Amino acid sequence: MTGRFAFYGRVSTEDQQDPEASRNWQLARSRALIERHGEVVTSFFDIGQSRSIPWKRRPQASLLLEALKDRGRGFDGVVIGEPQRAFYGNQYGLTFPVFMHYGVQLWVPEVGGPIDPESEAHDLVMSVFGGMSKGERTRIKVRVRTAMAAQAQVEGRYLGGRPPYGYQLVDVGPHPNPAKAADGKRLRRLEADPTTGPTVQRIFQEYLSGIGVFAIAQRLTDDGIACPSFYDRARNPHRSGVAWSKSAVRGILGNPRYTGHEVWNKQRKQESLIDVEDVALGHETKMAWNPKDQWILSDQPVHDPLVSSEVFEQVQLRLAARGPRSTGRVTARRQHGYALKGLLFHDTCGRRMQGNWNHNMAHYRCRFPNEYAIANKIDHPLTVYVRENAILDQLDRWLAEVFRPERVEQSLTMLEAAQPDIEPAHAEIRRALLECDRKLGRHRAALEAGADPALVAAWSGEVQREQAALKARLAADSDGSVRCRRMSGEEIQALVEALGGLLATLREADPADKLEVYRQLGVKLTYDHEKRVVTAETQPKPPVCAVNVSEGRAAH
Repeated sequence: MTGRFAFYGRVSTEDQQDPEASRNWQLARSRALIERHGEVVTSFFDIGQSRSIPWKRRPQASLLLEALKDRGRGFDGVVIGEPQRAFYGNQYGLTFPVFMHYGVQLWVPEVGGPIDPESEAHDLVMSVFGGMSKGERTRIKVRVRTAMAAQAQVEGRYLGGRPPYGYQLVDVGPHPNPAKAADGKRLRRLEADPTTGPTVQRIFQEYLSGIGVFAIAQRLTDDGIACPSFYDRARNPHRSGVAWSKSAVRGILGNPRYTGHEVWNKQRKQESLIDVEDVALGHETKMAWNPKDQWILSDQPVHDPLVSSEVFEQVQLRLAARGPRSTGRVTARRQHGYALKGLLFHDTCGRRMQGNWNHNMAHYRCRFPNEYAIANKIDHPLTVYVRENAILDQLDRWLAEVFRPERVEQSLTMLEAAQPDIEPAHAEIRRALLECDRKLGRHRAALEAGADPALVAAWSGEVQREQAALKARLAADSDGSVRCRRMSGEEIQALVEALGGLLATLREADPADKLEVYRQLGVKLTYDHEKRVVTAETQPKPPVCAVNVSEGRAAH
């Protein structure tokens, strides 16, 4: 009898291999193992997924685990070409019991056939390969980081990332690695930008003359000098570019690259447990800042210095003297959950409101005047606060009401009418056009408040050019474009009924779970501090909900 097998493999950027070539040799090795016992009838192959990611969080591996539950799955066993790529650390011990539960054999070349769950030798072999996989990943990380540290310190090589304000990138020839050179990769280095370089020098000079950070930001804005996010819009589309901010000035004053030395290892990829109560979920990777004593500086200057080392050191001493005094103790900051993180915007300035924990409660605030020099020309309070619990109860009640099973028919009508009969990209373009309109409105308000007309004209011109490009894209895509398939009434009804049950439990949910639900629903909130009203929208959009916030309570 010929058996039917599913093949599983994996390749990632860590492996430095072509995905197609890697899949082919892993599949060939699998077929060689089972050639006298059956054939591969389906494949599951993860591309670009680190081996450290658990099976449940790998796209193809998770599909395979789901397929095991189906009695009509179409295969009797799973074959893996190389266990080191499939299992990392203790993943085998967490995954193999699932295969056993559903009666699916797991075949690997290292044991010459199917794994025997009663064999201590097989269990030991697979555990060893999991440890080898973890060790290999660790060795790769150490080798790469050590090599990059040496290249930055000894050679002063530019290792990527955006150039700091005041510099531009120039080509310096082919990559020294022949393989990378053959692939078209080239070396680059920093060169002083003739437009923005003098601005950096001015910032250092003014700060040493006794002018404060905010005053410098105000003077630069008044003089019509483009801030970093406005000067380089291609790399900063997510920032408003409205004016110089204190953080931009402070970031320039603290960057040792302006002395001509290359700097590396300012940030690191930090792996943190997703859930300390469930280690099997694995880690998530986030960027984190390294302490300054861990930064790697080149031994010699390798690009044009904009300030001398002496000037830079004097600035650091002044910054340290004006900053908070250190006691040498590190205070552990408690992590608080925010259910509306990234979803709440301030109507006046259009910026996202920041989460802030006050009096043991979650708040959201906007401190536009504290950050941006132009803010003194816009009618914006010093700080705008709104409590999270003044919004959540009414927001959850509204969502549950809209998707209540008794209102399914009405919800179906609203959702069907709200479905865009356009490509998903069109919706993004239309949202970007609306954002352009909001920016132009803010610029007009700044002009009426007395801002420099030339500066406002420059801002508006940039937005109008972006607006024209978006309209051209929309017009081009609309000609002969393929329309999206609209959801059927049955599909929408299934979605609404599922959401109804989910939304009914929102009130008791953890803030992180609430946030994920809100994001899936496409919730966007806008706070008008003058009317004390939060406007809630979803996509696709049911009717708009207004939440009135006053005296600590919220009501429709």
